[in-house]
Amino acid sequence: MAFFNRQGSMQKFYFLLVFLTGQVFAQGIPVEYIRMGQNFEEDYEAKTWQEIAVQLPLAPKPEKLVAVYVSAATEHHFFVDPDSISIGKDGVVRYTLAIKTSGGASNISFDGMRCETRERRSYAFGRSDGSWSRARSNEWVKIREETINRHHAALFTDFFCPGGVIAGSVKDIRYALLNQQGGKPNFTIGK
Repeated sequence: MAFFNRQGSMQKFYFLLVFLTGQVFAQGIPVEYIRMGQNFEEDYEAKTWQEIAVQLPLAPKPEKLVAVYVSAATEHHFFVDPDSISIGKDGVVRYTLAIKTSGGASNISFDGMRCETRERRSYAFGRSDGSWSRARSNEWVKIREETINRHHAALFTDFFCPGGVIAGSVKDIRYALLNQQGGKPNFTIGK
């Protein structure tokens, strides 16, 4: 501490500190940070989202479907085919959804979910022969919290997009589906 004991040493230290700080600023480092942020809004707006081409999966095998709890208010049963789950480079989680209604009807769809915008869409609907029929409407629609048919909201919140972001990897999503509290799927196509 002898450096600070000499008369004027403390003043020299502060002068040196201010001088070195000025040299750092003079090198333009903060200016680069400012330049990086100048076009933030323009850069953000310039990057428009582009959906990738969608490849339809194989028809789901009933024994592979995993039951998903949606709500006590619904009498329908909902299932996801874990083998169909994918996460595209466009940030869309795609999956096959099967629904068994309380009246016995079954519906199969291949859907996509955008975590970033809380939207979903159906790409195709399953036929009883295992083929797909392309969806007529290819619009993205907002996912809503509904009382009875809230299966998209349940998938969004509990499995695919907790917190509004993709839930890790495909492996993570499959793990969450397979290790949830719930029963063994009871789904037969067309029966």
